[in-house]
Amino acid sequence: MKEEVKRESVEWAKAIILGLVIFGFIRFFLFDNYTVQGQSMLPTINDGDKLLVNKLSYTIGEIDRFDVVVFHYNQEEDFVKRVIGLPGDTLYFENDTLHINGEPIDEQYIEGYKDQMSYEKFTGDFSLQDKTGEMEVPAGQLFVMGDNRLGSTDSRHFGFIKENEVVGEVSLRYWPLKKWEINFKD
Repeated sequence: MKEEVKRESVEWAKAIILGLVIFGFIRFFLFDNYTVQGQSMLPTINDGDKLLVNKLSYTIGEIDRFDVVVFHYNQEEDFVKRVIGLPGDTLYFENDTLHINGEPIDEQYIEGYKDQMSYEKFTGDFSLQDKTGEMEVPAGQLFVMGDNRLGSTDSRHFGFIKENEVVGEVSLRYWPLKKWEINFKD
């Protein structure tokens, strides 16, 4: 009887250790939690929202325009923003409308929020633009912006970010439960 209890205890210990190793692998290499601090992504993502960040998505795939990503802003802080410009893209705003590679873009993810604002311009001018009013995203870099254009510190202020600074794509908002969401592109 004692031998059977001892064997069962060893099996339980193995299962717990294996579970912790698997959890650690998933947490370190595949997914991470992120708690939003600030209001730069309103109305899409709110201060205090809890997000699941897919770290693997860009290891095996490409960053797409309008993905919501978490990236290393500096050694202490990570930011969450929307990818607006990919390497080689030419960007400019005209009459408060984003143009990418000469085409006007319907930014559906900010339409209702933009209409609520009583400002003449929802998106300020790019400080990085050249004399033609355009800017080109350099190779290996991204142009990111918050959806709350009037309250976001983003590439308009700190410049382009390197693609390798991206931690991963926001795959899920799991808190608050009533705002559970997996699609942040529109």
